[in-house]
Amino acid sequence: MTPERLAKFKRVADQRQANLTVILENVHDLHNIGAVLRSCDSVGIGEIYVLNTSPRLQKEMLVLGKRTSAGTRKWVDVHYFTDAASCFSALRKKYTQILCSQIDPPATELYSLDLTGSIALVFGNEHDGVSAEVTALCDGNFYIPQVGMVESLNISVACAVSLYEAFRQRVLQNMYEQNSTSSEIERIQLLETYVQRHEEGYRQKHVPKKGS
Repeated sequence: MTPERLAKFKRVADQRQANLTVILENVHDLHNIGAVLRSCDSVGIGEIYVLNTSPRLQKEMLVLGKRTSAGTRKWVDVHYFTDAASCFSALRKKYTQILCSQIDPPATELYSLDLTGSIALVFGNEHDGVSAEVTALCDGNFYIPQVGMVESLNISVACAVSLYEAFRQRVLQNMYEQNSTSSEIERIQLLETYVQRHEEGYRQKHVPKKGS
């Protein structure tokens, strides 16, 4: 590993926002999930939650790593759930507030939210949005203001808009340079994880298998 690569790993690990995440509910387009993963990585999110209550989606998600954003998945952990209650139980252990994206009010406008605290943002699928079951488990709703004729955004676009508002707020609070969302020990452990994943990827690509 080059010194430049190691320095990049350290910079990324130091700026990961441990109190910010995304939940995707029954999102069936793997390209959308891939785009969400890239957006999460770019704003310093180290993990996302994928909730699939549909049996068909549960089967399709088995190929997520092969068909989309395998490179990004190397650096952003994906937690899979098939039950909403179990998913939210895990979320509540790490995140203080959970808000879901809704197309229509009553909800709080995105730009009125404080996105610098411990928060998880829920986005629903491409056709039905966030389900009533999941909405009931959340602490509140938010919407992205729009002025066009068709007031809807692609799920990956809506997620990116929301995350970059969080990014903007956190930059203003200097939360990337003076990261208080994780401890020094946690950041060192994350750096070690990135180095290990890099080395494993290198061996898979360059070290011949025995007998080959």
